[in-house]
Amino acid sequence: MSPVSRYLSCAGRELHVMDWGDPSGRPVIAWHGLARTGRDMDDLAEVLASQGWRVLCPDTLGRGLSQWSPEPDREYCLDFYVRLAVDLLAHFQIDRCQWVGTSMGGAIGLRAAAGPLRGIIERLVLNDMGPELAAAAVQRIRTYAGNPASFATVSELEQYLRTIYAPYGWLSDTQWRRMAETSVRRLPDGRVTPHYDPAMVRQFINHPEDYTQWDAWDSLTLPVLCLRGESSDLLLPHVAQAMRERGPRATVVDIPGCGHAPALNVPAHWALIEDFLRQA
Repeated sequence: MSPVSRYLSCAGRELHVMDWGDPSGRPVIAWHGLARTGRDMDDLAEVLASQGWRVLCPDTLGRGLSQWSPEPDREYCLDFYVRLAVDLLAHFQIDRCQWVGTSMGGAIGLRAAAGPLRGIIERLVLNDMGPELAAAAVQRIRTYAGNPASFATVSELEQYLRTIYAPYGWLSDTQWRRMAETSVRRLPDGRVTPHYDPAMVRQFINHPEDYTQWDAWDSLTLPVLCLRGESSDLLLPHVAQAMRERGPRATVVDIPGCGHAPALNVPAHWALIEDFLRQA
């Protein structure tokens, strides 16, 4: 079944969502990382949809085909992203779901599961995300995301993405090309750049403690699977160990050949997620 591209009004903003699978299937929310789009979830969504799940993959406000915020200092933050998620579920009349989140998408899921979507999110998959982030990695991400490069051609953009997202692990040439084609917007001068609002990194200035979520973590009681890139510089080993011992006592699996964050694009990644969700 081919996905359906939808545009929803959530928290007063237009959100773009790719809707995969049978509308009567059990819902999975698959939410992307900080400077990415919901199209990163295409491979996982296709696999889950073939197993009978309905998978909703939003572009966060300011990314991809979703609206850019007219109030960036207030709206580019986890609390507002959770409001988007609450309205997204209300739109589709979802009262139970599973959540798979890469990086920022995992942080949104954590906060939502500990807050307004407690009891609605039944199982949570965190892809290289936890309740505490390494400061050096956050600064690395801010540096490239806050000043996106521009290029004369899409091919040059693809080479740039292959460099900065090398920690995602192995991707096929087709997957790299799709990443470029679903990540591109053209500037007024004709050059191309990644498809997001650079102002979204002001989250780290205006909401500096956004990603410190130990209180939320310790309040969780749902099953949690954390996929940690074995060489991740964002989710450090001591934090992953604490996640095993505190709060919901997550199952943490190190993903070989990856840093921050595994691309969720190969059968080994899909199997881990499928097996976990199937227990719901």
